[in-house]
Amino acid sequence: MQQPGLEFAFELRVEASLLPAMGKTPRGTRKIVALNGGSFEGPHIKGKIIPGGYDWQLLRHDEVTDIEARYILQTDDGAMITIVNTGLRHGPENVMQQMAQGQDVDPSLYYFRSIPCFETSEKKYEWLNKHIFIANGIRKPSHVIIHVWKVL
Repeated sequence: MQQPGLEFAFELRVEASLLPAMGKTPRGTRKIVALNGGSFEGPHIKGKIIPGGYDWQLLRHDEVTDIEARYILQTDDGAMITIVNTGLRHGPENVMQQMAQGQDVDPSLYYFRSIPCFETSEKKYEWLNKHIFIANGIRKPSHVIIHVWKVL
């Protein structure tokens, strides 16, 4: 069997701000991050991120953060695309503490991967409905950079 290939789809730059923490719940420590806008661009797509999305994060008891982000993309030609992006982020304790304190950390020091799923009614972008995507993320103090790859 041939190993699947990857094709770069686009880069997301998501502006984010941490809301007051919910604290410890039976499932772990819950954080909610407001997604305040941003932009995205790739070889066949470009546009903005509509403010108003959220990233529901759960810091599990094993020090791994489960991520579930939901937001809306709008292409330069007006197409609306929903994204549900689930994933994991973890790393050495000191690195994760630096990130929690708002410091810029080298992305090679932590693991941040996700599986974005898209939905749109626009024919031009139906390739988003018909493929599986994977992504890697870089957490910056005020935003997140996500590189999205189409699985061939």
